[in-house]
Amino acid sequence: MAIHLLVVTRLSRHHQARIEAAGYRLHMAEDPGTRRAVLREHRDDIRAVLTIGTIGFTAEDMDDLPNLGLICAQGVGFEGIDVAAARERHIAVTHGPGTNAETVADHTLGLMLACLRRIPQGDAGVRQGQWQEIRRSAPMLHGKTLGLLGMGNIARAIARRAHYGFDMPIVYFSRQPKPDLDWRHESDPGHVARQADVLVSALPGGLETHHLVNDALLSVMRPGSIVINIGRGSVVDTDALVRAVQEKRLAGAALDVFEHEPEVSQALREEHRIIMTPHTAGLSPEALDATVDLVMQNLAAFLEGKPLITSVPEA
Repeated sequence: MAIHLLVVTRLSRHHQARIEAAGYRLHMAEDPGTRRAVLREHRDDIRAVLTIGTIGFTAEDMDDLPNLGLICAQGVGFEGIDVAAARERHIAVTHGPGTNAETVADHTLGLMLACLRRIPQGDAGVRQGQWQEIRRSAPMLHGKTLGLLGMGNIARAIARRAHYGFDMPIVYFSRQPKPDLDWRHESDPGHVARQADVLVSALPGGLETHHLVNDALLSVMRPGSIVINIGRGSVVDTDALVRAVQEKRLAGAALDVFEHEPEVSQALREEHRIIMTPHTAGLSPEALDATVDLVMQNLAAFLEGKPLITSVPEA
């Protein structure tokens, strides 16, 4: 008998077909109205849920599904899932660490280059016939100091590209130093910001990291430095970032994630020195295939009563 899987995030037809071919019955319910309709008919059938960290799954959502046994987060983030409530209800939670790390790292290096070398502005100017007006010197990335907030799989992939590809010194903040890394560790994020020409936030969301990049931290950064966020939007105080760019305390910034996405503030949209992409750093055919593969591996382990492949770690 096929296991019923409730999907509350976007999933391509290709990946839907792959999961269904593995023997699962999918209930696509990205919007609340569709979810209510699915629950009216299949509340007791659903054994597993597929979501993402920014959508999450609450205790109330869990209580709507009396036979729920597994929540899979597609991707590394799981901040929107009430993990404590799940454990109280004996519901397992998995996520997808490492599945999109290389894709996000590629995108991050692209944002660094675009921001420092003013690539979007150059493209726009050429299209508007402003050749002489936009021809100007711009800093190179080579040799700049990279400051990383976080040192998980994604940050490691970024650091490898930056250090070995662009000869960038690396300094990073994490709760504990990583014994296998020779790069400089700081236990205070402000100390990282003070040394960085390029500061990249690769941190998860949550109360501990909320607005960690704020006025105080930005005020210690070097003139001409840039900030990039590819972690979670809640880590960066958007108003503080816009002020720092407008007041030319930063040369610019690049964001792939936003505090209230998909809503983007007018101040951000009007500041041409802040480059934005719509949370696409982790989206590539290769990464999406890897996340779905891992979801199916966790589903299979759950069904067979085996240890899950990537359980969310204990807090």
